[in-house]
Amino acid sequence: MADLVVIGGGQSGLAAALAATAHGIRPIVLERSTALGGAWRHYWDSLTLFSPARYAGLADRPMTGDPDRYPHRDEIVAYLDGVAAGLTADVRTDWPVDWVRRAGSGRGFVVGGAAGEIRAHRIVSATGRYGRPRHPERTGLDGFTGRVVHTADYRGPADLRGARVVIIGAANSAVQIGAELSRDARVTLASRRPIRWARQRPLGRDMHWWLDRTGLDRAPIGPLLAGRTTPVLDDGRWRAAFRPDRLDRRPLPLRVGTGARGDRVLWQDGSTERVDVIVLATGYHPDVGYLADTGALTADGQPQQRHGVSTTVPGLGYVGLELQRTVASATLRGVSRDADFVIRRLLRQN
Repeated sequence: MADLVVIGGGQSGLAAALAATAHGIRPIVLERSTALGGAWRHYWDSLTLFSPARYAGLADRPMTGDPDRYPHRDEIVAYLDGVAAGLTADVRTDWPVDWVRRAGSGRGFVVGGAAGEIRAHRIVSATGRYGRPRHPERTGLDGFTGRVVHTADYRGPADLRGARVVIIGAANSAVQIGAELSRDARVTLASRRPIRWARQRPLGRDMHWWLDRTGLDRAPIGPLLAGRTTPVLDDGRWRAAFRPDRLDRRPLPLRVGTGARGDRVLWQDGSTERVDVIVLATGYHPDVGYLADTGALTADGQPQQRHGVSTTVPGLGYVGLELQRTVASATLRGVSRDADFVIRRLLRQN
């Protein structure tokens, strides 16, 4: 019987494991892939953080090098590899979790998958969202005969050069991918609301410096912000990428799959045009389907939780949910604070 099982070995799972060891618990960490690091290994090649390296580290594990640089994906992967190498936990890779059941006594759990079963007093679900991309509820996509890809499947612009591309979404990922594609393709971002720009460095300081100094990054206000659009942090280069002939933004709704071949879109202004590829920058749902039989989820698969602690299942916590407690809950800079909070609460329950 394990004290704690952490499901997921990405940034959230590593943060939970670090928090557990800090409280004297040696957790079992279960990761479905063959290496820790989670979704970072699968993001697009050119991904660049919008936060400086000084705000991109887990608890007591700062990133080395220039603290004011904006790290690339491969730097984050290498950093997380280093954190994983120094982890004092029972790490089991190639161990996918297919289901979790509550123990017959009503307290404790059985975690199961193809690799076997493990009994545990407590569980932290830290599988993030990457495994469950959000697809818009638009039946018109079914009739579109061009390519439809989610940002989860996007790696780079190599096979989209010269294409006509529509990106659904207008947050940070959509803007960054759109700017990259627009060098060799004609791109439109389609969104219900205009892009919400924010200065990367107001008054000469990075936005994250201000969030840290004012305490807003740590304030437990995450749930209050649910449903609000995410601002795009810009140092000038992203807005400069928008040019009418290469990259623009147009309003939703649009109809897709029109015309004899199903490769045309109808814009709100009544104009139509042929499109080669639609990229869905529409975010993700929590990837927690393995909890379906525990009573922990709503009918549509959302965790029933408050600040990362299950409100329906004792001994169950979450780390890495978007806006779980703060604006930084699902980020490298904020996930460790949430992990410590959740571990403390779970320990108090027993």
